[in-house]
Amino acid sequence: MNLPLATTAVLVAVSSGALGLLIQLFLKERGASTFLISAASSLGSVGVLVGSYVWGRLSDRAGRRGFLIATAVGLAAGIAVLIPLPGNGVVVLTSFVRAFMDIGFASMSLAMISAASDSATRARGMSYNSSARSLGFALGAIGAGVVLEKLGYRNAFLVMALLPMIAALFVLRLPREPRPAALSRQLAWHTLRDAGLTRLYFGTILRQFSANGAFALAYVYMDDLGISPILMGIVSSLNTLTQVAALVAFGWIADRIGRKKVFLFGFGMSTLLPCVLAVSRNVPMMALSYVVLGIAFSSLYIGSTAHIGDRVPLERQGTMLGLFEMARGLGGLLGPLLAGAIVPLVGYPGMFLTMAAVAGVGLLLVLGERAPLAGRGAGAAKPQARSPAASGGST
Repeated sequence: MNLPLATTAVLVAVSSGALGLLIQLFLKERGASTFLISAASSLGSVGVLVGSYVWGRLSDRAGRRGFLIATAVGLAAGIAVLIPLPGNGVVVLTSFVRAFMDIGFASMSLAMISAASDSATRARGMSYNSSARSLGFALGAIGAGVVLEKLGYRNAFLVMALLPMIAALFVLRLPREPRPAALSRQLAWHTLRDAGLTRLYFGTILRQFSANGAFALAYVYMDDLGISPILMGIVSSLNTLTQVAALVAFGWIADRIGRKKVFLFGFGMSTLLPCVLAVSRNVPMMALSYVVLGIAFSSLYIGSTAHIGDRVPLERQGTMLGLFEMARGLGGLLGPLLAGAIVPLVGYPGMFLTMAAVAGVGLLLVLGERAPLAGRGAGAAKPQARSPAASGGST
């Protein structure tokens, strides 16, 4: 299962990773305001917000293989709309469709791996797929500037639309899943509370608010600094290139020292991240900010998703991992809107420091994360052997 999933993750992520640069520069060239450009990012987060829960819930009820194909084809269609170079409004609106499909593909892939893993290996299994996805984002970011300069916007969008279609062919090689177990009638909110995950999810909202807000105008900011599109792609790829190794490393660490230590480190790095951006005035400093982003995301994401997988029942894996992505999407929706609105008032440094303060509140919130209610957490639903990771990361 891992190789076909990893291959599809790379292909889909190349397409999604390239579009961030392409869309921002396309809208800027059309004379769009910073608020409209950041609104495209926010609308994409609405797609994440809705899609993560919808697809997660559906996959728990009916299996995931068919939905993986549907999301890949849907993503291709959402990109193909851009090939005729439509107006700014259409470009912004299609951000919802692309994000809705992309997050469905990502969350269902993780749910498949989590459900097939035990506590001793869950973090590593999830890290391999996430690492492949990060590799795809890196390749997309690096290739976007080159493809744009060589082929122009129209052909660049065409290339990116073809990649998810190829990914759908690899999904066909995945084995069919057994029929899902009957889904518990318990509300997702109650599962969240009983598993002791409420603070983690709310802290994630604030962290994503900060990170998405800080980077919503990153390419526009670099353009103002005089950085070329090719250099932008190389610099931004350092985020996902860092993740390729860091995700696997943190997966290994989380299986040994516990999940909580790993995701708390990620929240701490996320607080530092906007501060680095606030003093970035050249390519090396911007490069450093993307490396910090890669480390922060990797430790937070792997630690959190493995922690969630340990605490919730098997039949709720898709729903609760989808709800985690939904929390990230909510933060991602609000952050860029605030960033785009305050940049004209306080400038980029002021905006970055505002995002650092938001991330700091998220870190303080997660520091109080507690164990699940006795007899009502994941252990009651799916007893599992006590591994070093489970004993260390669930307290």
